[in-house]
Amino acid sequence: MKKGIFIIAMLFSVQMFSQAIYEDERYVPETDPLVLKNLEEWQGKKFGLLMHWGTYSQWGIVESWSICPEDYGWCERKKGSNPANYNQYIADYEGLRKTFNPVKFDPAKWAKAAKYAGMKYMVFTTKHHDGFNMYDTKYSDYKITSKDVPFHTNPKADVLKEIFNSFRGEGISTGAYFSKPDWHSEYYWDPYFPPFDRNVNYDPSLYPDKWQKYVDFTHNQILEILTNYGKVDILWLDGGWVRKRDQVNIKENYDEKFTENESKNGFIKHRVVDQDPKMDELVIKARQKQPGLIVVDRAVHGKNQNYLTPEGRVPAKTLPYPWESCIPAGGGWSYTPDATYMTGRQGIHMLVDIVAKGGNLLLNVAPSPEGEWDKGAYDLLQAYGDWMKVNSVAIYNTKPIEPYKEENICFTQNKAGNVFAFYLAKEGEDKIPAEVTVKSISPKKGTKITMLGSKTFLKWTKEGNGFKVIIPESLRNNLPAKEAWTLKIEAINR
Repeated sequence: MKKGIFIIAMLFSVQMFSQAIYEDERYVPETDPLVLKNLEEWQGKKFGLLMHWGTYSQWGIVESWSICPEDYGWCERKKGSNPANYNQYIADYEGLRKTFNPVKFDPAKWAKAAKYAGMKYMVFTTKHHDGFNMYDTKYSDYKITSKDVPFHTNPKADVLKEIFNSFRGEGISTGAYFSKPDWHSEYYWDPYFPPFDRNVNYDPSLYPDKWQKYVDFTHNQILEILTNYGKVDILWLDGGWVRKRDQVNIKENYDEKFTENESKNGFIKHRVVDQDPKMDELVIKARQKQPGLIVVDRAVHGKNQNYLTPEGRVPAKTLPYPWESCIPAGGGWSYTPDATYMTGRQGIHMLVDIVAKGGNLLLNVAPSPEGEWDKGAYDLLQAYGDWMKVNSVAIYNTKPIEPYKEENICFTQNKAGNVFAFYLAKEGEDKIPAEVTVKSISPKKGTKITMLGSKTFLKWTKEGNGFKVIIPESLRNNLPAKEAWTLKIEAINR
C-alpha cells in the first residue's frame, strides 16, 4: 500500500515537473529575421480559426483516432458494420470516402463569418493522422479529389484551394495543419506488419530505406502544399511523437514513458520510437518556397517550434514565449451531431483571459459531412464580432501587464502605454456596476478614463494602490457591448 502511494505521488510530481518544464523552459527562440517579424505580427493578431474536417465527419466521431489500436477512450470504435472486428472497421472507415459528398460546402460564407468575428488567421487540416488528404495531392489516391469520392466532380473539389482563396479574400492569413504520421501510408503502417499503436509499425533503424521513403513522401506532400496553394503563413505540424529520439530529455523519459504510456493496470498504451522526419531539412526547403514561414512542430522541443500550442486548455499564467491555446468551440475537434457550443459570454471571456496572459486563441469549428457549420458556430462568431466591433483595440497588438487579472478584471496594454481593464460580467450580471474598483493599477494624476464605445470621461478617485471609477447611470443603461466592458486608462504609474 505504502509503495503504491509512493508511486502515485512520484508520478504526480513528475507530471507537474514536466509540465513546468514544458511551459517555462522548453522554447528555442527563432533566429531568422523574417520569421521573427512574421511571428511578432502573428502575436498581434490574437484570434484565429482552426478547422478539423474529413470523411470521419459522416460518423460524427473523433477524428482519425478510432483506427488507432490503442486502449484509450478516444480510440473506442462505435460505428461501422462490425466495430468489434478491427480489420473490418478499418475497411468500413476507409470506405467512408465513397460516400463523402459535402455539396453544401461554402467557404466564402465561413470566411465572412470568421472576418466578422475578428479572426485574423486560420489553420485548416490538409491531412489528419488517418491519411485522407483534403487537397489534390499527386502523392496519394486517398484524397478528396480521387475518382472514388463522389465530391471529386464538384467544381470546389479541391477544398484546400477554395478555403485558402476565400479566407485570403477576406484578409485572413492562412495556415496548413499537416499530420506527420500517416496511418494509411504503406511506408508508415507497412501492410506486412500489424499496427501496434500510433507509431510507425516497424523499426526505422532496421528498415532505413522504407523509412526514407516515408520521409520523402512527407516532405513531398508538405512542399506540394507550399508550392501549389499560394501564400501560406503557418505550417502547423501535428503528431509530435514523430521525431528524432537520439537525445531523450526529461519530459520524454518521465512524461511519456510513465504517465502517458502506462495505464493503472500496467497495460502499455504506446511506445517511444525513434522516427526522425528530418525536420531541419524540411524547414529549410519549406522556407525556400515560403520565406518567413512560421513553423509549429507541435510538442517537439527545438528550433522548429516557433510557438507553443497548449491544447484544450488555457495556461494559468503568462508564458515567456509565443503561444496559442487551441480550443474547440463546441463538441469535439471533429464534427459532433447536436454539439453544444460556447455561449458568447464564455467565448469572449476566454479570449480576454488568453490575450491578457499574452497568448492567442485558435478556436476550432468543425464542418459537417455536408460541408456546413452548425448554427451554434455562427451564433458564437456573431457574438464575438458584435463585441469586437467595440473592444478590438484592447485585444489586437497588445501585451500583458502585471497582474494580468484581478478577480474578474483582466488587463492589457498597447504600445502607446494605454492600459485596458476588462470587466468580465459575473453570472447573472447584464451591466457593469455603478462603481468599479481596481486595486493593482494606479492611473497617473489627471489621466482620462473612458469606456470603449463611449466618449464620456469617467470620474475616478485614487484608492490605495489602485483606483475607483464611477460609471454613470446613463452609460450603464446604454452600454456599448455585452458580456464584458473595457475601461481605457490613458496612462498609469509604474
